[in-house]
Amino acid sequence: MQWLEVLILSLIQGLTEFLPVSSSAHLLLLPVFTDWPDQGLVFDIAVHFGSLLAVLAYFRKEVWGLIRAWIKSLTYREMTSEARLAWAILWATIPVGLVGLLAKGFIETHMRSGVYMGYSLIIFGLLLGWADWRYGRRCELNQGKTCRSEYEMSAKQILGIALAQTLALIPGTSRSGITMTAGLMLGLTREASARFSFLLSIPVIFLAAMLQSLEIVTEPSVEAPSPSSLIWAVLISAVSAYACIHIFLGFIRRVGMQPFVIYRVLLGAYLIYVFS
Repeated sequence: MQWLEVLILSLIQGLTEFLPVSSSAHLLLLPVFTDWPDQGLVFDIAVHFGSLLAVLAYFRKEVWGLIRAWIKSLTYREMTSEARLAWAILWATIPVGLVGLLAKGFIETHMRSGVYMGYSLIIFGLLLGWADWRYGRRCELNQGKTCRSEYEMSAKQILGIALAQTLALIPGTSRSGITMTAGLMLGLTREASARFSFLLSIPVIFLAAMLQSLEIVTEPSVEAPSPSSLIWAVLISAVSAYACIHIFLGFIRRVGMQPFVIYRVLLGAYLIYVFS
């Protein structure tokens, strides 16, 4: 792989993994503007590993606290707010894992067209905009008095976000976008919706990387980029993802989700135009 390919592909993964704009839609656009070949499974695993490192580094204190609280909930039956959040992350991961295993073949065969992604970007983008305007704005106006943090979620809220996350398997939906939408609609603040979405990404990215690794094991002829390209891919995606998380959390406190909604609608319309 050329250096420019590594740079652009790693930046796209790092910046779009956690923004509500769909990383798959952006990767689909690359062949429109370049003649680059598919980057392959090994490179995909590398950039996803970079994103995983970024979210683990950014939420390192929270993650360590969640792990300790979860272990205590097993050994001492001590159910603190941190333990409940740790269990919420685990329970909310199960539906998307099961649906992903069952529907993987169908999705890759029938749902990866540019037109389909374009409509998904627009439809789920407008839903995010409505949820932010209707619920996120209300939370901010009431200084969060009527909304909960990620540590205060009820079983209903956890289940709702878990089921919504399965929709992220539809190309163009955006995992972060649909989980934030569900969080807002179910009574979480903007920041809580985003933080829970980012924490949920940890097991999801890990499981996705494991599935991709299994594909490599079953297909030993898969070509891999050079070790230096993979190292740079991990570093670039990790740094860009870390910066993205930090900037995004501050941005939505001040502005909200509407700029991302506008961007999704424009990108979706462009995909429909290009691929129809």
